[in-house]
Amino acid sequence: QGQVVESGGGLVQPGGSLRLSCALSGSTFRLYDMGWYRQAPGRQRELVAEIARGGNTHYADSAKGRFTISRDNAKGTMYLQMNSLKPEDTAVYYCNARLPGNQARDYWGQGTQVTVSS
Repeated sequence: QGQVVESGGGLVQPGGSLRLSCALSGSTFRLYDMGWYRQAPGRQRELVAEIARGGNTHYADSAKGRFTISRDNAKGTMYLQMNSLKPEDTAVYYCNARLPGNQARDYWGQGTQVTVSS
């Protein structure tokens, strides 16, 4: 049974940067497609960025040019570098790990709070 744990959230001023990390344990990280999602108060959870096991990436329009998703298979960890943060980026950020073709291997973390405010 896999488990994902996020870290790196916090309070940052507009224009600042944060790097989120997501570690997958109990499963073979390199086999998983990974993604970052976020949920702001009163809104549905939405995709921020995703990175396939082969390294292909996809970003939401709101993240393009500001956020960079990456993965380190040797460390079993995914990252989200967030630059030029805006107040509207404030949300709980969730990590998702999913094994292609296996619906039972779809893991979510508890989330990490990102607050962008002056």
